[in-house]
Parts: sequence; C-alpha cells; structure tokens
Amino acid sequence: MLKKRYYLKKKRIKEIKQELGEYGSLINNKSSVEVLETDEYNYILVNSEPYIIMIDDKPYPTLKAILANEDLENKTVVVDMGAVRFVTNGADIMSPGIVEADDDIVPGDVVVIVDVNNHKPLAIGESLISGPEMVESSKGKAIKSLHFVGDDIWNLEI
Repeated sequence: MLKKRYYLKKKRIKEIKQELGEYGSLINNKSSVEVLETDEYNYILVNSEPYIIMIDDKPYPTLKAILANEDLENKTVVVDMGAVRFVTNGADIMSPGIVEADDDIVPGDVVVIVDVNNHKPLAIGESLISGPEMVESSKGKAIKSLHFVGDDIWNLEI
C-alpha cells in the first residue's frame, strides 16, 4: 500500500548514486527522481519508473531498470535451467546451479542472475563468495536473492 510520494533533494540523489556504484548511471542529471514509500519497501522512481529499491536502507537496481538499460555494465551470474524455477521463486542461489560467473565478482557485489539458454535477467542478488568460487564450488550458498521476476517489487504498479 502506498504511503507517500515525494521528490528527492539533489544532495540525497548524489548520495544514492554513490551508494549504487556502477548502477549510479541509472540516474542522470536530467532525471526526475522521487521516493515512493510503501508498506514493504521504499522505491526510487527515475522518470516515474521503479528503477531502485531500498532494502535495509541500501539502494539496489530493480530488474526493470536492468531490462530498460541494456547498455549497463552488470556483474552477471549464469545458472543452469534446473535452477531457474528456484531462482524465480526467490530462493538464494546455490553454487551447484551456477555454470558461469564474472571473474571480478567479490563478496558483497550486486549481481544479475540470468539463465543459461536465454540470458534473460531472472533475479538481483548480493554475492556471498567470489565469481570463480561460485563456479568451482559444488555446495553451499553463493548469492543472497534480493529481488526476482514475479515478486512484489516486479509486480509494483504505480
């Protein structure tokens, strides 16, 4: 349920851009940037699109932002087709399901999870281990799932 909607001050926009790191480019200087407060999450609307979600006061890009900005440089993790139904149900991503991961991924990075056949974004997560460890390891959690296709964030209607 919607609680409040208001424009962000320039100083706060700058802070959020810095916190987003490589995803800071989702907000450019001409963007209209608003906060949408709901019962569950706060969203950052960029030109009225829910491009950023605040989880535990930390900004993360949404899948809609990733899909709308294909030129964005993402840290990507590829899962086998057997993992897809778990990923799209919000499960954390386990190492055995990972077939490929960018070498420069380090713990704490925001990563985009895609499937091996279509390379379509399925989820956004936070890496728990490095990219090479994800591929080499045969057990354990590799990524904490934050947002996935079909969840409340994905289905948000403004």
